[in-house]
Amino acid sequence: MLRAVIAVFMLLAIHVHSLHAQPNRKPLVTAINKQIDGEIESLLALYKHIHANAELAFQEEQTAARLAKELRKVGFEVTEKVGITGVVGVLKNGPGPTVMVRADMDALPIVEETGVPYASKIRTRDKDGHDVGVMHACGHDMNVASLVGTARVMVALKDRWRGTLVFIGQPAEEIGAGARVMIEDGLLKRFPRPDFALALHCDGRYPAGHANYREGQMQANVDSVDIIVKGKGGHGAAPHTTIDPIVIAARIVLDLQTIVSRERNPLEPAVVTVGSIHGGTKHNIIPDEVKLQITVRTMNDTSRKEVLESIARIAKAAAMVGRAPDPIVKTRLESFTPALVNEKELTQKLVGVFQDVLGSDRVHERPMSMGGEDFSQFTRAGIRTFYWHLGTADAVAHAEAKKGGRTLANTHSPFYAPVPEPTLRTGVLTMSMAIIELMNEK
Repeated sequence: MLRAVIAVFMLLAIHVHSLHAQPNRKPLVTAINKQIDGEIESLLALYKHIHANAELAFQEEQTAARLAKELRKVGFEVTEKVGITGVVGVLKNGPGPTVMVRADMDALPIVEETGVPYASKIRTRDKDGHDVGVMHACGHDMNVASLVGTARVMVALKDRWRGTLVFIGQPAEEIGAGARVMIEDGLLKRFPRPDFALALHCDGRYPAGHANYREGQMQANVDSVDIIVKGKGGHGAAPHTTIDPIVIAARIVLDLQTIVSRERNPLEPAVVTVGSIHGGTKHNIIPDEVKLQITVRTMNDTSRKEVLESIARIAKAAAMVGRAPDPIVKTRLESFTPALVNEKELTQKLVGVFQDVLGSDRVHERPMSMGGEDFSQFTRAGIRTFYWHLGTADAVAHAEAKKGGRTLANTHSPFYAPVPEPTLRTGVLTMSMAIIELMNEK
């Protein structure tokens, strides 16, 4: 009996200790939400303005200028044109950690079909001179608006934290070049070097008000490969006098499928996708060349090296069989995106904060993705990083989709449109809480 009583008291003591050990974040959450309440209409207007005025990679002149203006307005020291169109804002608030927050700014060459009143009607020329529609189909407009909202909250609550903020507007995430270009332009040398780097993004598969994350590796290496298949053109009625690059290109496309199905370990994912194939001008003309564009996704550097070597070998072999000159195979190193990996300890710490703030039922671990994200460049630069996603779907539509109803539009779709207010509130709240948690780390 005595042992049982002692055991009960020990359990009670442990429970009471855990309650005292758990920080009381409620007053801080209340203070942040109060600030968001006062800013939400302005932030929604900003989000809709950026959405309606979408700009492609390295063309983000208006977006960058607006972000610079907003950061200056609340007291950041701002430098523009870091990495072509990048923006860097620095705010010092006494001794303490340095936390960098990244928002990507570029949109996609997509004609918007959402039907929202603030839909983009922008058309422009892409880097190859093609006339394209432009749309924020990946939520970068939400990322920028969340960054501005977080800046306002952090300035208003300067008495709650000590340290240095480095807020950046990053160009060209969609082509995997912006983070690298900013680093090459001195981001980590000209400005305070971060102890931590944070970024959020949008995910149309989860309801607004929710967040999702992954501990460790979250996304893949991404490479872009161009192949030019050389041939000998001529009349389609006399194929024997030609070397047909279209047939050779077709053989390459089919043989590339054997890399994943027959050369790779089935337990180690890889993707080789031919996204573009162009050759010829008319029904009865055999062209001199065909161009292929390929995206390659791998889990690690060893797999990456082996898959890229396989692509070059297959292309060369197909050309040899077809009596053609060696093809030109070029891996575009300037757009390589390393695998995105969240630091384990940092992830666990901030996921605990999000669960406390949003509720455990609104914070989800997501599966590994073969997508790419150049925020990974900051991890490779030796910075402790954490990256998470905001749910953006309408709650009713999400519930219907789970029951087998209409499929939700996800990012990179012409129909993708986040639910603005709850998404923006969650973005500002989670980012502000993450920063203050890290600023107050002992």
